[in-house]
Amino acid sequence: RHRGWIGLAFIAPGMILFLVAIVYPVFGAVQMSFYHWQILAGAVSQWIGLDNYARALADPEFWLSLGNSGLYMLLTVPPQIVLGLLVALLLKAKSPAQPLFRALFYLPVVTSWVVVSLLFKYLFADQGLINFTLHDFLHLMSSDVSWLSDRWTAMLAICALGVWKGIGWSMMIFLAALQGVPESLEEAAMMDGAGRWRRFRTVTLPAIWPSMVFVIVLLVIGGFNVFTSVVVMTGGGPADSTQVVLTYMYDQAFKFLDFGYGSAIAVLLAIIVLILSVVQLRVFRDRSEANA
Repeated sequence: RHRGWIGLAFIAPGMILFLVAIVYPVFGAVQMSFYHWQILAGAVSQWIGLDNYARALADPEFWLSLGNSGLYMLLTVPPQIVLGLLVALLLKAKSPAQPLFRALFYLPVVTSWVVVSLLFKYLFADQGLINFTLHDFLHLMSSDVSWLSDRWTAMLAICALGVWKGIGWSMMIFLAALQGVPESLEEAAMMDGAGRWRRFRTVTLPAIWPSMVFVIVLLVIGGFNVFTSVVVMTGGGPADSTQVVLTYMYDQAFKFLDFGYGSAIAVLLAIIVLILSVVQLRVFRDRSEANA
C-alpha cells in the first residue's frame, strides 16, 4: 500500500497536467458545440442541440475544407513513407558521413513550421526561386506561374512543404526499425539466392511492419491536422479555396466569434480522424495476422 501511494505521487503531476490541458478542454469543446456560445460578459449562451452539426453537414465551405484536408493527406502521406523508407535504407550502411546525413535529413523536422512556411511562400511567389528556375533558367515554362493564386497549384505547394518537412521524421522511425532487423535473417535469405528486392519484400518489410503501421497512422492523423502552412502560405485563399478543416474552424471561432460552430467542426474532425485510425489499425492488424 505504501509503494502504491509513492507511485501515485509520482504520476500525479503529469496526470493533473493531462486533465487540465487535455481532458478539460476536450469536454469544454464538446459542450460548446451544443450551444450558441456567447463570450461577452453578461451574455447567456443558448442551447441549440445538434444545430451546429446540422449546419456543418450542410455547409459547402466545410466540405470544401474537408476535401482539401483529405487531398493534403493523400498527396503527402505516401511520399513521406516511400522517401523516408528509401532514405533510411540508404543511411543504414555505416559510414563516417552517416551522422551528418542523418542530421541534414532530420533538420527540417525540428525547424519551425512558421519559418519553413515563409520560406516556401517565397520559393513559390510570382517572382520566387521556383519560377526563376523553371522559366528563366531551364526555360521549361513560357511564363511565370502564380502558384499561390490558384487552388490546385497552391495545394501542390503546401503539399510539397509537408512532404519535405516530414521525410526526416519517417526516416528516423524506419531507421530505428531497420537496425532491429536480425542480420542473420538477411544472411540466410542471401544464402538461399534471394536478390535485394526479394530480401526486402520477404525479410525486411515484415520485420519493420509494426513501425510502418505506426508511421502510416500518425501521418494520416497529421495530414488532417495541417494548419500553420496553410495560414502562412495562402491564408486559406484565394477566395477560401485552400481552406482546410482547422483553418476553417479557426476562422469561425476566432474571426467570427462563433465558438459553438467552430467547436462542432472540431468535434466532427476528431470523429473522422478516430474512425480512420480505427479502420487502419483493424486492416493492418488483419494483414499482420494473415502474414503470420
